[in-house]
This record gives sequence, C-alpha cells and structure tokens, in this order.
Amino acid sequence: MDQESFELAPSPARRIFGLLTQGLLGLLLIWIGLATPPEDLGWRAFLLVLGAIALVLAIRGWTGSAVPLVLSPKGLYQADGTAVAPLESIESIDRALFTFKPSNGFLIRLKEPLGRAWVPGMWWRVGRRVGVGGVTGGAQTKIVADALSAMVARRDLPTE
Repeated sequence: MDQESFELAPSPARRIFGLLTQGLLGLLLIWIGLATPPEDLGWRAFLLVLGAIALVLAIRGWTGSAVPLVLSPKGLYQADGTAVAPLESIESIDRALFTFKPSNGFLIRLKEPLGRAWVPGMWWRVGRRVGVGGVTGGAQTKIVADALSAMVARRDLPTE
C-alpha cells in the first residue's frame, strides 16, 4: 500500500460478532425446524431453508470481510483488485444521518450502474448506489469517506 492509498479493514470484534450472530440465527432456525417442527410441511421447509441461507451468508460474510477495501487514486477497490467504485464513475459521497447506508458506513452514488455485487458486512452495490461499511470501524470509515470526497472534488475542479 503506497502513501496515496488508504486501507479499510474490518474490525475483528465486529467480524466475529457478525459471524456468531448470523450463524446462531441459522442454527436456531434449523433447530426449530427439526426439534419442534410446525405441522405444515411447508413451514418446516421454510424454516430449514431460511436457516441454511443464514448459515451460508454467515460463511460468505466471514470470507468476504477477510479482504480489505483499498482507496487509491483510481478509486475504491478490494485488495484483491475487484472494483467497488472506480473514481471516474463516482458522482457523490453521502454520510448523512438519515441516508440508507450500512452501519458506520457511507453511500456512494455512481454516474451509471456498474452491476449488482455484495460482500456481506463490507459493501454492496445495487443500481447507481454503493454502500460501504458494516463490520468496519467508524473512525476508519469516516477517514476513507472524507478522502474519497476530497478526491472526487479535486477530480471535478476545472482544468486550465
């Protein structure tokens, strides 16, 4: 990581809490579906499937949050090179209180949609919006949001 980039890594405590909470939810739903099953077979299947989905999301969130985000002069990327929000695609950054955004995070508005993507606990992208945060620390996320806002403002300055 060079001097011009920032790394946004998940908080270990938040990461563990997220995994445990989601994993316990999945196990609880499966246990209810097996130990005290509803009489209707449809409800039992619903509980088992929902429990399995919660377990899969817990595992996906654990593995996905292992890869930090990197803010470089090119934009926001995962450390493995996956583009989250390239700088030239960013329209604005929003950290307002009532903005629909992840916990301790911020919202990026893009100029055009880049396709759906989701790393549970770290970031999501739907349409022209990218939410960053969740298991990341609030102070670190604020620094990255402010740095990204400054980069967008500097990019939009008229050149002479």
